[in-house]
Amino acid sequence: MSAVNITNVAVLDNPAPFLSPFQFEISYECLDALKDDLEWKITYVGSAEDETYDQLLESVFVGPVNVGKYRFVLQADPPEPSKIREEDIIGVTVLLLTCSYAGQEFIRVGYYVNNDYDDDQLKEEPPQKVLLDRVQRNILADKPRVTKFPINFHPENNDNGQPTSPDHDNGEQAPASPDHAAEVNLQGEEPNASPNKCNVQCPQA
Repeated sequence: MSAVNITNVAVLDNPAPFLSPFQFEISYECLDALKDDLEWKITYVGSAEDETYDQLLESVFVGPVNVGKYRFVLQADPPEPSKIREEDIIGVTVLLLTCSYAGQEFIRVGYYVNNDYDDDQLKEEPPQKVLLDRVQRNILADKPRVTKFPINFHPENNDNGQPTSPDHDNGEQAPASPDHAAEVNLQGEEPNASPNKCNVQCPQA
């Protein structure tokens, strides 16, 4: 059983201009007190064909991790347009929200993101150079892809060495894992279909 369950992720300020920050309200519960903090990351997939265009938008450590229910807002700056190929700015891409403990990723929430112009004429006749201030992003918040990875939440008690972390897969499919990663919904059930330290979590009312 996982020591931490993500119970809900709400995408705030959506749709929004391409150059505005990302905001996620994350609710989770801790079933077991943990020694170290949780690490949350937001990654923007700049190209479906080449992961070198991925951009880590935010990475924060949240703690302490005691038994209880928590809620906080995670904010990240938009991707740097200069690090995205011009032809990949408009269209559909992926945004990844992940959480790790002791260097082990245990949950990944992937969202499809549609970037397009906010004007019908620009959509029909797109300019040769992308007009970033006219691009609007729409996160498909109602259809996240959630993957959970079994990990050791108490590696300090493991005399056989540290477990390894799953590899990044651009959110398209679960990576190979010795512990058999599984797709779930945010309630943990099978579905039908450089870091900054901060104490930003608040007990949920």
